[in-house]
Amino acid sequence: MSTTAGGPDETPSVALRTEALEQLLTERGLIDPQVMNGIITQYETNVGPLNGAKVVARAWTDPDYRRRLLQDGTAAIKELGFSGQQGEHIVVVENTPAVHNVVVCTLCSCYPWPVLGLPPSWYKDPAYRARVVREPRTVLSEMGLELGDDVRIIVRDSTSEVRWLVLPGRPAGTEHLSEEELVPLVTRDAMVGVAKVTAP
Repeated sequence: MSTTAGGPDETPSVALRTEALEQLLTERGLIDPQVMNGIITQYETNVGPLNGAKVVARAWTDPDYRRRLLQDGTAAIKELGFSGQQGEHIVVVENTPAVHNVVVCTLCSCYPWPVLGLPPSWYKDPAYRARVVREPRTVLSEMGLELGDDVRIIVRDSTSEVRWLVLPGRPAGTEHLSEEELVPLVTRDAMVGVAKVTAP
């Protein structure tokens, strides 16, 4: 199964094919490169994991916000200005020392774009989508996350109606860090549940 937790798993041939397709569409006047660059920038910077990291850092430092986030994820996320397509109904679940949530979309690749950006290739991989439901502990181990046998794993299946966001546990030793200092620690993979946040 090719479920590495990052971008390097894309082979050069995929990148070359993508570039060739973009060039062909541009030559035929079907797309405007400046418009495409704007869309890419939007999802890389304005809509992406940084938004989710801000949500998590706020929840870690503001108990009232954390309570609202777990009660009504969509509304609490919107408080920070993050909403839009693929984020109409986001449910937030919390990882604790006893319970670990991991997200998948078994049908396609439903994903909370406003807080996580575009889904990574491993999330869309049929092997991840099929196996994480049947053997989540094994899949998580293969992705580098070892959980004790006493930790209950809950697999959350995203749909077109409901998208899930994991509120990862705050790592020990970060109590002195401010909300702004916590943001860079939070990764996309931790908010999907295939990794934990580690202290700097």
